[in-house]
Amino acid sequence: MAQPLIPSRFQPTLPDERLLIREKPDEEEAIPMDVVFVGGGPGGLAGAIELARLVKQDNESGGGIGEVEIAVLEKAEELGNHNLSGAVINPRAIRELFPDLADKDFPFRTQVDKERVYLLTKKRAWRIPTPPPMKNHGNYIASISEVVRWLGEQAEGLGVNVFPGYPVESLLVEGDRVVGVRTVPSGLDREGKPGPAFEPAGDITAQVVALSEGTRGPLTQAWREWQGVESPNPQIYALGVKELWETKEPFEGVVHTLGWPLPKSAFGGSFLYALEPNLVALGLVVGMDYRDRGLDVHMKLQELKTHPFVQKILDGGEMLEWGAKTIPEGGFYALTERRHSDGLVVLGDAAGMVEVASLKGIHYAMQSGIYAARAIFQALKKGDTSSATLKAYDDAFMESYVRKDLKKRRNMRLAFKSGFLWGAFKAVLMTLTGGWFPGWRIKSEEDAAEPRKAGGQSELTPDNKLTFSKVDAVFKSGNQTRDDIPSHLIVGEDVPGDVADLYASMCPAGVYERDGDKLVVNPPNCVDCKATDVIGPRWTPREGGSGPRYKRM
Repeated sequence: MAQPLIPSRFQPTLPDERLLIREKPDEEEAIPMDVVFVGGGPGGLAGAIELARLVKQDNESGGGIGEVEIAVLEKAEELGNHNLSGAVINPRAIRELFPDLADKDFPFRTQVDKERVYLLTKKRAWRIPTPPPMKNHGNYIASISEVVRWLGEQAEGLGVNVFPGYPVESLLVEGDRVVGVRTVPSGLDREGKPGPAFEPAGDITAQVVALSEGTRGPLTQAWREWQGVESPNPQIYALGVKELWETKEPFEGVVHTLGWPLPKSAFGGSFLYALEPNLVALGLVVGMDYRDRGLDVHMKLQELKTHPFVQKILDGGEMLEWGAKTIPEGGFYALTERRHSDGLVVLGDAAGMVEVASLKGIHYAMQSGIYAARAIFQALKKGDTSSATLKAYDDAFMESYVRKDLKKRRNMRLAFKSGFLWGAFKAVLMTLTGGWFPGWRIKSEEDAAEPRKAGGQSELTPDNKLTFSKVDAVFKSGNQTRDDIPSHLIVGEDVPGDVADLYASMCPAGVYERDGDKLVVNPPNCVDCKATDVIGPRWTPREGGSGPRYKRM
């Protein structure tokens, strides 16, 4: 019998020498800002909006803080192009951010008033009671891409400098302090040499850098290693693959499913959300601690669509968009001991603020941005952006409903490490006891340390009507990355054939292929889902505007 494969043995380390720059920036060449948010998602934009509002109110009331330059740097060509989620949004944080607006003024699609949960077998769908954490009545179905674009407009209206197409490659550090960031150069050829459209990297200095770079951010990882920031458990992740369908027949409400087509050893489920009566978001989310190395989340989603329950909804419709994204699932015990240091704070998904049982993270990210903005504002007022002052952000988080929510369900995702059925039983006890059961932390390992056995290969052949290949799916993501771009993926040396097979199955975008015993890498296919960084080659930022261009995801 073949030995289980352990991905971490073949995974290269982070390129810290690129991610942390210790040389002093050129003051004449560097662009000075006061606060830089790295990542234009919900957390970063919420933070920028709250900070700009506090500065404006202070100056209008004679507080005297003066002009504060705030920048949001986003790697996508346009805001929202790289944002993908379900999304069913709890409006709590956006209501706090915009107290003068009503829910009807927000960029939501429909309010949830119908929701169902089904357990699927290969041919049947059995309706089951909706678990309490998954009840969404009163929340809103939305396109996270649209929400992010709307937030960007609000930020610009308050004078925030929003720069799409500017990914950040490095943190600029002096001693123990972060003093700015360095952007990614553009226009390099495949060998990394300047081409006709070359633009060099630029340095931006700042009193505070807020890392809102989303899940599995390389700067956040490098900062944690540099600062020695630990967590009780390592962060674990899920991979979500999503499609947007225009349907012939109207569909209403929210549906979640468990069971088929996933094996019992894998944690996950699917969702169907009605943005409009004939516009349905369909997705499958699977924990990346799955045991079968041939499991392919993209192909499992294609299999799901052949189920009579799902096929009936999609029959005769058209797939409009496709995308993929990783999600932090470690919960309370994967939170780091702190989220701040001298000149730096970490927000949202980058800090692991996702509650898996309720499938929520967007309002937590926005709330973290609000808390961070308030701490940054007070630090700027004092003229002290040290760790001791920015600790106010962590203090607010520790007293917040965000931490309380995560703690209440602290072991729920980890319970499923022992399998679906036993995990479901333990999850019920955790719900009934308010998170007290089992009375201790369930330990876990990082996803890359999970042994993988042979199996899990899909036998489905896409028909290009209901089911699609990875190549066709990537086309639907709007990916327009140029073919001669340098590779942004750091691959280990001497990758054996069975590991190449794992990478090929793991990647939803067809970046990896096996040719004989050789691993073939197609970097332009990448949609920046970061699954590769979890268990395979490391992901680093590439030139601005690369990757997908989501419009309604």
